[in-house]
Amino acid sequence: MQPRHAAPASVLLLAGAYALWQRSGHRLPAHTLDLRLEHVVSFGADRGRGNLLGVQPYMMPPDYATPERFRAKLEGYLAAAHAQGWISPRTVVVFPEHLGTWLVALGERSGLYNAATIAHTLRLLALSHLPGLARQWPAAKAADRTAAALFAVKAKQMAEAYHHTFGHLARTLRCTVVAGSILLPSPQIEEGALTVGPAPLQNVAAVYGPDGALHPRLVRKVYLTPAEQPLASGAPSAALPWFETPAGRLGVLICADSWHPEPYARLRQHGVELVAVPSYLEVSDIWHRPWRGYVGMATPPDVDPADAGRITEGQAWLRYALAGRLRSSGARWGLNVFLRGALWDLGADGHTIVVEGDHVHEAPHGDGAALVNLWLGA
Repeated sequence: MQPRHAAPASVLLLAGAYALWQRSGHRLPAHTLDLRLEHVVSFGADRGRGNLLGVQPYMMPPDYATPERFRAKLEGYLAAAHAQGWISPRTVVVFPEHLGTWLVALGERSGLYNAATIAHTLRLLALSHLPGLARQWPAAKAADRTAAALFAVKAKQMAEAYHHTFGHLARTLRCTVVAGSILLPSPQIEEGALTVGPAPLQNVAAVYGPDGALHPRLVRKVYLTPAEQPLASGAPSAALPWFETPAGRLGVLICADSWHPEPYARLRQHGVELVAVPSYLEVSDIWHRPWRGYVGMATPPDVDPADAGRITEGQAWLRYALAGRLRSSGARWGLNVFLRGALWDLGADGHTIVVEGDHVHEAPHGDGAALVNLWLGA
């Protein structure tokens, strides 16, 4: 007989408020399409080879209230890129890490979108889904079992909204889309659709072709940050896939994976020409602060440990992530894009970095959204 796992007191205490919460209003907050588009930047010249297009969106909680709002927000950025002439069948659009994760807020009551902190947000989610939370609790093996169970409760709804949104964007604009990553339990691709299972959570990104079809393999994050480790499980680097696109063979590394040599060696074996890195830097105003080193994970042997505290966070991204490691993958072009916005009390920083051969370009640093285009050479 399997042992039974009791829910923590923090969850049980919510039960007393459940009936009152169920009677509360469900009116969604007023919403306008606020792109906060600060920078529109392009590097190189169109030689007919195609382009990498980084979309650095500025996301806010109401953007996740419904699938329609989520899609409209992202369509707004791609409409601006289309007006620049940056979208064609040879375009690879790259969205950032954890863009899809906050679809966990879909269909909730208005108070959730106005909550001050992510902790309060998760409490409101628990109130709204106590029966489902109780059902998912025994299978939630993560250190943070409450949050893992909540993601499991919302997983099917999240996966459907994510799949329909990014498939629609790719099909409508007839371009390749590297969808922003999403946290889902046991994500799989079955009969061309994104599905979920019971556990564990993984940070994954999907790639959609110009016909809107989902590529049959997901990108699964290998190296998890301290914020992800209580919730999710990493994947083996040997599982990293590659994708044939009209612009060339593509590899995708999710954020921290771009800081380690093994994933690049794997991509080199696949003969990739392009590397996309969706990232999320969850601390505000950290780019110009001293770098803290490889927090929560082993430092690779090719990294100088003395750089921790000696160089800035931004300098470390240029030295030890995509900009400093792309050559080892054998690829010629790369793009690293970050999630920005005001998502409860979560922070955000970073700016898009593009690499072409031995040249590294940085988009302007700012708090808002950005569109960054890299034309591929002959």
